[in-house]
Amino acid sequence: MRKILLTVIISAYTITPVFSDGFEGIQPANPFVGNTIPANTVALPIKKATLTHNSVHNQYVIAFERFVQSNVKSAHMDFRLLIETMTPNDYAYMKMAENMADIGFFNLSDLAVSKIDDKTLSDFLVGDIKLYYSPAKKLKNDDEIYLGEVFSNIIYNDQSKEATAELIKNTSLLAKSDYANYIAALGYLKSNDIQNAGIYIDTAIKQNPQNLNYKKLKAEILSQSKKPKDALKTVEYIKAQKLYSLDFTRKISSLEQYVLYKSKKNYYEKMYHLGYYYYYENELAKSLRSLQSALTTKKKHNKDVYSLLSRVYFDMQDYEKAEDNAQKAHKLDSNNAQALLVLGDLSYRAQDYKSALKYYRDAESNDKSSWIPSVKVAQTYEQLGKEKKAIEIYEKVLKTYTDSYVAYYKIALNDKSKELAYLKKAIAINMNYKDAWLDLGRYEIEQQNFYDAKKYLAIANYIDENDFRYYYYQGLIAKNQGMKQDASKYFKKSLILNPNYQPAKEELSL
Repeated sequence: MRKILLTVIISAYTITPVFSDGFEGIQPANPFVGNTIPANTVALPIKKATLTHNSVHNQYVIAFERFVQSNVKSAHMDFRLLIETMTPNDYAYMKMAENMADIGFFNLSDLAVSKIDDKTLSDFLVGDIKLYYSPAKKLKNDDEIYLGEVFSNIIYNDQSKEATAELIKNTSLLAKSDYANYIAALGYLKSNDIQNAGIYIDTAIKQNPQNLNYKKLKAEILSQSKKPKDALKTVEYIKAQKLYSLDFTRKISSLEQYVLYKSKKNYYEKMYHLGYYYYYENELAKSLRSLQSALTTKKKHNKDVYSLLSRVYFDMQDYEKAEDNAQKAHKLDSNNAQALLVLGDLSYRAQDYKSALKYYRDAESNDKSSWIPSVKVAQTYEQLGKEKKAIEIYEKVLKTYTDSYVAYYKIALNDKSKELAYLKKAIAINMNYKDAWLDLGRYEIEQQNFYDAKKYLAIANYIDENDFRYYYYQGLIAKNQGMKQDASKYFKKSLILNPNYQPAKEELSL
């Protein structure tokens, strides 16, 4: 149940061992929907790939398709070439570092990390990669490629038994490599040999007690055993370790829901946790199907199902169904924090800020484990014109929740002395936080650093190519560089995306 997040390089997808216990709902999703590369595709020589869907994206897809087809040596060469020759971009290097570690290319992950220029943007992610993935002993490239071939055959080519049987003959590698023992455990688990899976993952953990990915697999193995509740103890241990980046905390939440799914005896409870798992994996359609199967006659159980359904529907932009399910959950339990948050989000979206504030404050009083309700309260106060009160809340949030990237971002916008540091802190926690990248671009424009501004804006545009602010800021750069026609085109594009954006109107004297 490994997850590789390729939000930037390619579409998000899941690498997930398919267990032979009938649980076929969690399977490898196709990462190449709309981008399938023929098996005989030859990668073209890489010439300074830039951060665009037609450059880094396509070259990554070709390399990863080779990995899937177990042409791992070629994939390794392609990945290395991409890292070494792409136009320098910290965001792309950060993504590559995580992705390479996730498929066991640790040397390439280290190479990508070495290319990162601004360590303040990447320190959290790099620390999490080391804690979560790094083997105790550095692998030789040949061993890394060999284990990559075994991994590819286990996960993608339905050869878990054959690949695992071949690996365990390599006793010298198993004796010195904790990661090799992890791969053996993964192969045995995929083959439904729980006993041997447990033996090899225990060896991997003994060789490398700090590695959280090994403990994650241990929890998955325990969840397949006769005592699945033992897996929850391992999950609690993992949760107690401090992971800073949003991507890695999501991985742990996903694991917890999967283990809960496996440990529950009641069908309806199992389906609820399966639905929650899919929610964390951002597979919302599957989440809906599981949650709809989770409904029963017990009101106590249904309140949680309805509340999660409301969140899933909201994220899918089906606001009518989101409200219907949130109201059902709220009727069954007026203190259900998740339902209160969805009702608040619906009111906020309708610009009914007074109602939103009430829902958010109620959610805040019923959920002390998350910063989200408090931040939503603060954001609503901003809309009500109470900026000072909002800032006080953001500052209070950071005293308790050091992972609130939104609070860092909001304070950055209101405190010039902290602006640059806090914008970067927000990105360090959540590298996909578009607003912070945009404001880094804006900050650099104000400093007349147009090269850096374009670099940050390009990242924001990669994350969302339809954000009107990107085109406005590009217009400002063009204006400052004396390119009036280009500036005008950018400002007009900004207004096409947001006809009410006053700064762009002012630039065009509309």
